[in-house]
Amino acid sequence: MTAAAPPAIADDLQLLLRELTQPAAMAELGVLVGCLVLAWALVRLLRGRQPTAGSIWFGERIIDGVLFPVAALALAFGARALLAGLLPIAVLRLAVPILLSLVVIRIAVRVLQVTFPHSGWVRIVERSISWLAWLAVVLWITGVLPLLLEAADEISWKVGATRLTLRNAIEGAVTAGLVLVVALWISAAIEKQLLRGTGDDLSIRKIAANLVRAVLLFVGLLLAMSAVGIDLTALSVLGGALGVGLGFGLQKIAANYVSGFVILAERSLRIGDMVRVDNFDGRITDIRTRYTVIRALNGREAIVPNELLITQRVENLSLADMKVLLTTTVQVAYGTPIRELQPKVVAAVAGVPRVVADPAPSCQLAEFAADGMNLNINFWIADPENGQGNVRSDVNLAVLDLFEREGVEIPFPQRVMHHRAVPGAGAAPASPPGSVPG
Repeated sequence: MTAAAPPAIADDLQLLLRELTQPAAMAELGVLVGCLVLAWALVRLLRGRQPTAGSIWFGERIIDGVLFPVAALALAFGARALLAGLLPIAVLRLAVPILLSLVVIRIAVRVLQVTFPHSGWVRIVERSISWLAWLAVVLWITGVLPLLLEAADEISWKVGATRLTLRNAIEGAVTAGLVLVVALWISAAIEKQLLRGTGDDLSIRKIAANLVRAVLLFVGLLLAMSAVGIDLTALSVLGGALGVGLGFGLQKIAANYVSGFVILAERSLRIGDMVRVDNFDGRITDIRTRYTVIRALNGREAIVPNELLITQRVENLSLADMKVLLTTTVQVAYGTPIRELQPKVVAAVAGVPRVVADPAPSCQLAEFAADGMNLNINFWIADPENGQGNVRSDVNLAVLDLFEREGVEIPFPQRVMHHRAVPGAGAAPASPPGSVPG
């Protein structure tokens, strides 16, 4: 049987090539093009005029989503069934496995892109899935794939009381991959719905999304292991080994994961809060299960382990209120009417756009310095994430304009030098005793 297989494969390929050169193949090609155009029109009609960025079903340009190859595959399969008794099927026989492979590639790629948008290894996985899918199509069309599967079915080994073949392992691995992709797809869809919109309950929705993803991945992993042929009763031993590993080598990772859920549940730190951690100031942009992302006003981002946020002191500048107090200092000359100047300074600072009216700005006489009197100007802002140096500069410019209009002098260091004359400095030096005048 094995010796007769290669000639049979060659005969099938010759028959396929001969059918592709027949005039009926042009009619099949026209039907296939019509199926593709109709699939594009259906997806375009379902999507509407507005593009859907990040959509798994529609993609960015309709044809790069999942729905287009699925619709094209359904239409091509239907056309193949209708034309089976009228024409010799050649083009559609090639198109169906190609479209099926495209569906698998699009599902895996789009789901991984949406679930892990910033992971570098996703690109490698995408290319691997694409190469494997197209290789399987080529082997299927040429008739080599069934022979390889039959040969793989003869390679077996014993795993406990179970006989496992290479074919079972390959089919189980493919099934496990599909199950995990579907689990990621469902979790990504649920997470998108949970995180839609903004509000004070964003942290609660974030922890719910993380829990849903963890549960779905756990269930998907169990189904995948069952598909491969692994006895799930062996998980009791694996669970004991995993517990020992968590107790020793993975305790830091486990502590970070638990700390992440504690932070999200207690809501002591929320997405959008301005915090100071280990002399690093910034705004919390994301809280993951293992770490928290803090973005500084200068664009730098810090990846802080969640355990650090639980065990060390963290200054939350916006836990109860987003308003932040800022202070600037200016010096005026002695003799300036301070009591008359203070209300004018407060009014000028209150006119700066980002300075809030409640609490109101204040101007206080801080100290009597060597060259003048120091005034502390205190004001509040409600949007510290937009920067603090720029609003402080606007306040200083407003005060400077006020001083120029009112004629208030800003002193600079001055020193008074007293010249004291030395007695007898202008007389001729006396001659030493015993000298003879010249």
